[in-house]
Amino acid sequence: MKELKILYLYPDMLELYGDQGNIQVLRYRLEQRGIHCTIDTYSIGDKRPNFKSYDMIFAGGGADNEQGILSKDLIQYKEEIQEAEKEGVFFLLICGAYQLFGKYYKNIHGHIIPGLEIFPYYTESSEKEKKRYIGDIILSVNLNGQETKIIGFENHSGQTYDIPSPFGKILFRKAHQFSDTEEGFFKENVIATYLHGPLLSKNPKLADYIIKHCLDKKYQEDTILKPLNDTFENLCRKQLLHKFLNMNHDN
Repeated sequence: MKELKILYLYPDMLELYGDQGNIQVLRYRLEQRGIHCTIDTYSIGDKRPNFKSYDMIFAGGGADNEQGILSKDLIQYKEEIQEAEKEGVFFLLICGAYQLFGKYYKNIHGHIIPGLEIFPYYTESSEKEKKRYIGDIILSVNLNGQETKIIGFENHSGQTYDIPSPFGKILFRKAHQFSDTEEGFFKENVIATYLHGPLLSKNPKLADYIIKHCLDKKYQEDTILKPLNDTFENLCRKQLLHKFLNMNHDN
């Protein structure tokens, strides 16, 4: 039986807006295909994890206070996390975790929370304007050469800069007062984004993209995933796409 191993970082502190649901979606879609899913967790005080032994590492969103605490704990693993990323371990990073893996996060009070500097971007909030990005958002994302619409929900004050390869082009954003045209950070084995929701429950194609990538790397083959019955999910997507984009079809 095939197996994927997932490490869930700080589930007790990085779990805003149902981010844990991403892990539940991955487990479900793996087990429905007869693939065993092992999920380990790590939080402050736990045994040091072997990051390179996992196929995927997940971390969700948290408030400024949690980020400040976790930054001090994460820094001790910087080199090991860098090695895991370079060796192709897949990282899914949501909101606060997205920020922590960059150079730094500067909050609305001007306080700087150091990041791991795994990736070259940085995040800053405007102390004067105190604006927040809140609401539904839809992106156009290229997944293996196919344009796919990604639906999510965002709630953050920071704006991330110097992103070398964005996750997707913004098609719709409820927080329309902002002029950004792109969102998140994307590379072969990394998705870092502000999209909560949870993200993967609204986007089964994205969940399968991650699963296939991890299986292909682990087993050195072009994995063909057994189709699942996503009728309910696709009906929900159709309604949301029609509501926000006036679209009657889904990609």
